[in-house]
Amino acid sequence: MIKTYRDLLVWQKSMNLVTAVYQITKILPKNEKYGLISQIKRCAISIPSNIAEGYGRRSRNDYLRFLQIAISSLYELQTQIEIAFNLKYLSKDKFTETYELSREIERMLSSLCAKVNIK
Repeated sequence: MIKTYRDLLVWQKSMNLVTAVYQITKILPKNEKYGLISQIKRCAISIPSNIAEGYGRRSRNDYLRFLQIAISSLYELQTQIEIAFNLKYLSKDKFTETYELSREIERMLSSLCAKVNIK
């Protein structure tokens, strides 16, 4: 039974993604501190934050809007980790691991959006 946003598996996995992203940003070049690193962290944090905020609104339309914002932030993150990979800042393994987790969250968010939109 879902009593709080913390019970949502998609929120839990999003929190794991934030942790993974913070670990990844430690290996990026220091000269990216105010560029790619900052942007990657911001959009990663935005994903579980928007899931939680939308849940707290107690309005189906607001919840759906915040879930869509979370998906947008996820797409932004996917783009940025691919940029980091293309610049050879990330190994193929690190990129694949992070990207696959983000794809799982993407599918979960899409499914949740569909369920919220039907009600």
